[in-house]
Amino acid sequence: MQVKFKLTRPGAKAPAYATPGSAAADLCAVLDEPLDLAPMGRAMVPTGVAIQLPGPEYVALVCARSGLAIKRGLTLSNGVGVVDSDYRGEMQVGLVNLGPETYTIQPDERIAQLMILPVAQAAFRQAETLDGTERGEGGFGSTGRL
Repeated sequence: MQVKFKLTRPGAKAPAYATPGSAAADLCAVLDEPLDLAPMGRAMVPTGVAIQLPGPEYVALVCARSGLAIKRGLTLSNGVGVVDSDYRGEMQVGLVNLGPETYTIQPDERIAQLMILPVAQAAFRQAETLDGTERGEGGFGSTGRL
Protein backbone atom coordinates (compact mmCIF):
# COMPACT_ATOMS: atom_id res chain seq x y z
CA MET A 1 0.00 0.00 0.00
CA GLN A 2 1.22 3.47 -0.78
CA VAL A 3 0.83 6.28 1.76
CA LYS A 4 1.68 9.76 0.55
CA PHE A 5 3.57 11.97 2.98
CA LYS A 6 4.86 15.51 3.08
CA LEU A 7 7.73 16.89 5.15
CA THR A 8 6.44 20.06 6.79
CA ARG A 9 9.55 21.30 8.62
CA PRO A 10 13.23 21.63 7.73
CA GLY A 11 15.17 18.65 9.01
CA ALA A 12 12.15 16.34 9.17
CA LYS A 13 12.68 12.68 8.34
CA ALA A 14 10.33 10.36 6.49
CA PRO A 15 8.68 7.61 8.56
CA ALA A 16 10.93 4.55 8.29
CA TYR A 17 10.74 0.90 9.26
CA ALA A 18 13.76 -0.15 11.34
CA THR A 19 13.75 -3.75 10.07
CA PRO A 20 11.99 -5.69 7.30
CA GLY A 21 9.73 -7.27 9.93
CA SER A 22 8.76 -4.04 11.70
CA ALA A 23 5.00 -3.53 12.05
CA ALA A 24 5.38 0.21 12.63
CA ALA A 25 7.54 2.98 11.19
CA ASP A 26 9.56 5.24 13.44
CA LEU A 27 8.68 8.92 13.81
CA CYS A 28 11.46 11.32 14.76
CA ALA A 29 11.47 14.52 16.77
CA VAL A 30 12.03 17.74 14.83
CA LEU A 31 13.64 20.01 17.40
CA ASP A 32 16.06 22.92 17.11
CA GLU A 33 17.67 21.92 20.41
CA PRO A 34 17.35 19.15 23.01
CA LEU A 35 14.13 19.22 25.03
CA ASP A 36 14.19 18.32 28.75
CA LEU A 37 11.10 16.52 29.98
CA ALA A 38 10.91 16.42 33.78
CA PRO A 39 9.22 13.56 35.65
CA MET A 40 5.45 13.80 35.02
CA GLY A 41 6.14 16.53 32.49
CA ARG A 42 4.34 16.61 29.15
CA ALA A 43 5.29 18.04 25.78
CA MET A 44 3.93 18.15 22.25
CA VAL A 45 6.81 17.16 20.00
CA PRO A 46 6.63 17.89 16.26
CA THR A 47 7.54 15.23 13.70
CA GLY A 48 7.47 17.41 10.59
CA VAL A 49 5.43 14.73 8.79
CA ALA A 50 1.93 14.91 7.33
CA ILE A 51 0.36 11.87 5.68
CA GLN A 52 -2.46 11.05 3.30
CA LEU A 53 -4.08 7.68 3.94
CA PRO A 54 -5.65 5.90 0.94
CA GLY A 55 -9.20 6.38 2.27
CA PRO A 56 -11.57 6.06 5.23
CA GLU A 57 -10.94 2.31 5.37
CA TYR A 58 -7.53 3.04 6.97
CA VAL A 59 -6.32 4.66 10.16
CA ALA A 60 -2.83 5.58 11.31
CA LEU A 61 -2.06 4.85 14.97
CA VAL A 62 0.80 6.55 16.78
CA CYS A 63 2.21 4.29 19.49
CA ALA A 64 4.96 4.55 22.09
CA ARG A 65 8.38 3.10 21.40
CA SER A 66 8.65 0.18 23.79
CA GLY A 67 12.32 0.76 24.66
CA LEU A 68 11.73 4.38 25.67
CA ALA A 69 8.65 3.43 27.64
CA ILE A 70 10.19 0.53 29.56
CA LYS A 71 13.71 1.87 30.06
CA ARG A 72 13.00 5.62 30.50
CA GLY A 73 9.29 5.96 31.27
CA LEU A 74 8.67 8.05 28.15
CA THR A 75 5.29 7.25 26.63
CA LEU A 76 2.37 8.89 24.85
CA SER A 77 0.25 11.23 26.93
CA ASN A 78 -2.92 10.03 25.20
CA GLY A 79 -2.11 6.30 25.17
CA VAL A 80 -2.45 5.89 21.41
CA GLY A 81 -2.72 8.69 18.89
CA VAL A 82 -5.34 8.34 16.16
CA VAL A 83 -4.68 9.95 12.78
CA ASP A 84 -7.94 9.95 10.83
CA SER A 85 -7.96 9.41 7.07
CA ASP A 86 -9.11 12.98 6.39
CA TYR A 87 -6.44 14.70 8.52
CA ARG A 88 -3.70 16.41 6.51
CA GLY A 89 -1.81 18.33 9.17
CA GLU A 90 1.54 17.63 10.75
CA MET A 91 1.61 14.73 13.16
CA GLN A 92 2.75 15.85 16.59
CA VAL A 93 3.40 13.44 19.43
CA GLY A 94 2.19 14.16 22.94
CA LEU A 95 4.78 12.67 25.28
CA VAL A 96 4.78 12.25 29.05
CA ASN A 97 7.70 11.28 31.25
CA LEU A 98 6.51 8.68 33.78
CA GLY A 99 10.08 7.95 34.88
CA PRO A 100 11.82 9.22 38.02
CA GLU A 101 14.43 11.30 36.16
CA THR A 102 14.37 14.09 33.60
CA TYR A 103 14.64 12.72 30.09
CA THR A 104 16.22 14.77 27.32
CA ILE A 105 14.68 14.32 23.88
CA GLN A 106 17.32 14.90 21.23
CA PRO A 107 16.71 16.41 17.80
CA ASP A 108 16.09 13.60 15.24
CA GLU A 109 15.48 11.08 18.05
CA ARG A 110 12.96 8.33 17.30
CA ILE A 111 10.07 9.18 19.64
CA ALA A 112 7.09 7.13 18.46
CA GLN A 113 5.90 4.52 16.00
CA LEU A 114 3.33 4.86 13.22
CA MET A 115 1.11 1.92 12.30
CA ILE A 116 -1.29 1.88 9.33
CA LEU A 117 -4.27 -0.43 9.87
CA PRO A 118 -7.57 -1.22 8.21
CA VAL A 119 -10.59 0.12 10.05
CA ALA A 120 -14.30 -0.62 9.85
CA GLN A 121 -16.77 2.19 10.36
CA ALA A 122 -19.78 0.89 12.27
CA ALA A 123 -23.41 1.67 11.66
CA PHE A 124 -24.59 2.19 15.25
CA ARG A 125 -28.13 1.07 15.97
CA GLN A 126 -29.77 1.68 19.32
CA ALA A 127 -31.45 -1.37 20.89
CA GLU A 128 -33.51 -2.06 24.01
CA THR A 129 -31.57 -5.26 24.74
CA LEU A 130 -28.28 -6.86 23.77
CA ASP A 131 -27.67 -10.56 23.16
CA GLY A 132 -26.45 -12.42 26.24
CA THR A 133 -22.99 -13.92 26.65
CA GLU A 134 -21.30 -16.08 29.27
CA ARG A 135 -19.44 -13.02 30.56
CA GLY A 136 -22.47 -10.74 30.51
CA GLU A 137 -21.88 -7.37 32.16
CA GLY A 138 -18.78 -8.53 34.07
CA GLY A 139 -16.23 -5.73 33.89
CA PHE A 140 -12.76 -5.13 35.25
CA GLY A 141 -11.44 -8.22 36.99
CA SER A 142 -14.51 -10.32 36.19
CA THR A 143 -12.55 -12.92 34.22
CA GLY A 144 -9.84 -13.40 36.84
CA ARG A 145 -7.03 -11.55 38.53
CA LEU A 146 -6.36 -8.01 37.30
